[in-house]
Amino acid sequence: MSKPRKPKGRAVSGWLILDKPLDFGSTEAVSKIKWLFKAQKAGHAGTLDPLASGMLPIALGDATKTVPYVMDGRKIYEFAVAWGEERSTDDLEGEVTQSSDSRPTEEDIRALLPKYTGVISQVPPQFSAIKIDGNRAYDLAREGETVDIPAREVEVFRLSLLGCTENLAHFEIECGKGTYVRSLARDFGRDLGCFGHIASLRRSFVAPFAEETMVPLAELVALEKIESDDERLEALDAFLIDTGEALSNLPHIAITEDQAHRLKMGNPIILRGRDAPMAEPEAYATSRGKLVAIGEIGEGEFRPKRVFVTS
Repeated sequence: MSKPRKPKGRAVSGWLILDKPLDFGSTEAVSKIKWLFKAQKAGHAGTLDPLASGMLPIALGDATKTVPYVMDGRKIYEFAVAWGEERSTDDLEGEVTQSSDSRPTEEDIRALLPKYTGVISQVPPQFSAIKIDGNRAYDLAREGETVDIPAREVEVFRLSLLGCTENLAHFEIECGKGTYVRSLARDFGRDLGCFGHIASLRRSFVAPFAEETMVPLAELVALEKIESDDERLEALDAFLIDTGEALSNLPHIAITEDQAHRLKMGNPIILRGRDAPMAEPEAYATSRGKLVAIGEIGEGEFRPKRVFVTS
């Protein structure tokens, strides 16, 4: 019987909060970071289009187990909508499909914003990663197909007009999971009778990571000039954020090393003391500040669901 293959790369774990540049895809960015860090595994929490810049949280190693918790977090974008044209991709990349000489006033725009605040229904763009009968919508769109994408509910917590000219309006939005800013630009233009598309888009926040934690790709690439592998990797690792930071919105328990050992073996642990939580569908446990497990609390026990070895 053959032995299982040892994974290639380092068992490094943590979050790298990349400031993704323009004209660089999210998958391309993850591949570059994985290569730079010589990591065994890597993944990202929320796609950014090549024509969008800003925060792209990238998980390395065991941190990939916490990606769903970041995907569910609130996001903040700054974006500009160009009036007068609707495009096939709802951004600068696509072909013009409809046009108008009409332009909205600032008053018209401000009066529209309450309609797009709160829980709203929106249809994702034709060029999106939504799956239709097992196929990505953007693959079908590139083949010339127009697909019927069902509307979905998303939540917009805050939507502000930052400024505008005759042909362009700048906005900031704080929104929940699954919100397509390109769809907002398209729908704004239709409601205002002038058509519109995204002219620029930048993501500045993905909960729970702050804007100041972002690292420009160029700063990481510059470290390639360090000849020593050990020194280069040490310099790169200094940019990593602890895996447990992704779970800051969950209830937390601190445990002993003996309890940590039990959890890593897949066994539950007993929670003692009057301050011990009684019931939580999800919580995370740390030992000496290091993430050990995500699990559920009930009947005086913490039962592990996901265990972390290299966090």
